[in-house]
Amino acid sequence: MHIGCPTEIKPQEFRVGMTPNAAGEAVSHGHKVSIQQGAGLGAGFTDDDYVAAGAQIIETAAEIFASADMIVKVKEPQAIERKMLRKDQLLFTYLHLAPDPEQTKDLLASGCTAIAYETVTDDRGGLPLLAPMSEVAGRLAAQVGAYTLQKANGGRGVLMGGVPGVGPAKVVVIGGGVVGTHAAKIAAGMGADVTILDRSLPRLKYLDDVFGRDFKNQYSTAGATADLIKEADMVIGAVLIPGAAAPKLISRAQLSTMKPGAVLVDVAIDQGGCFETSRATTHADPIYDVDGIMHYCVANMPGAVARTSTIALGNATLPFMLALADKGWKQACQDDPHLMNGLNVHAGQLTYAAVGEALGMDFIPAAIAAE
Repeated sequence: MHIGCPTEIKPQEFRVGMTPNAAGEAVSHGHKVSIQQGAGLGAGFTDDDYVAAGAQIIETAAEIFASADMIVKVKEPQAIERKMLRKDQLLFTYLHLAPDPEQTKDLLASGCTAIAYETVTDDRGGLPLLAPMSEVAGRLAAQVGAYTLQKANGGRGVLMGGVPGVGPAKVVVIGGGVVGTHAAKIAAGMGADVTILDRSLPRLKYLDDVFGRDFKNQYSTAGATADLIKEADMVIGAVLIPGAAAPKLISRAQLSTMKPGAVLVDVAIDQGGCFETSRATTHADPIYDVDGIMHYCVANMPGAVARTSTIALGNATLPFMLALADKGWKQACQDDPHLMNGLNVHAGQLTYAAVGEALGMDFIPAAIAAE
């Protein structure tokens, strides 16, 4: 199979879909690998690194899209890239279709087959291709939130850990999954007073057993959230419903109950955001103010630490990429029901229920599409 990896073109996206090591593994399996010129530079990988791994360097994205059987990326294809996709081509990347009807329509119109990293599952009910970026985004959330809290950035001017005689920042993390746990760990490590909210009692028990001395946890209800945000200096939104639009957990009306200059960090913005006032921003202009509350809603947070993120993502995607290339997508999905769960689009049909429900579009089961 011919695997192609274009340069990411989303603003301030410095990650790359394949590391040189991943390219080398694919070549060793007998596949042809094409990397767009300069695609890895943002993550610290040179064209020579890819050539040494056995890949070829191609000058333009158009050449890669025109020739490759499988396109491997990081972020969802942008409008200009979607026009280059074609029937029977396989796209393997993050998609986040539920809040993005335009992308969904373009992918359906292209006739391609699209497997989304964020809906591939594992035996433990986890999301193995989303987890590494969730870990990065969670750890970054506390870091960027602390930056946003600084007065020069519009925040309350509160130091996360305080100082002797002055209390620490109060941080509320909504969601106790991968993102929330890592966000809480880093915020607590910075000395903040952290409370994490979740609706799963087994998860809360786990958090209490493992992190009981580091941060508090509480069962998540609308009332508990409303009470906690009144005193919070920072709220980190870390909720996830796989493949579906994120629920809105803080309304605009509730902003008036918060402290002026408090910070909302919405890590769920890729799935539409979990605050009513959230809108996607970029690393170039990450922060905005609504009713005196500062919002940080960068849609590709892990892109800020591109080298760490690229290597972590490459480690997770490599076995699945090789399975798709070695067997073809239909056989690979038939052999692995967890990979089958990643199938979102095939030949003009939507194949993921949560996306169809979110967008009000018809869909068919992935297993039928893979027959």
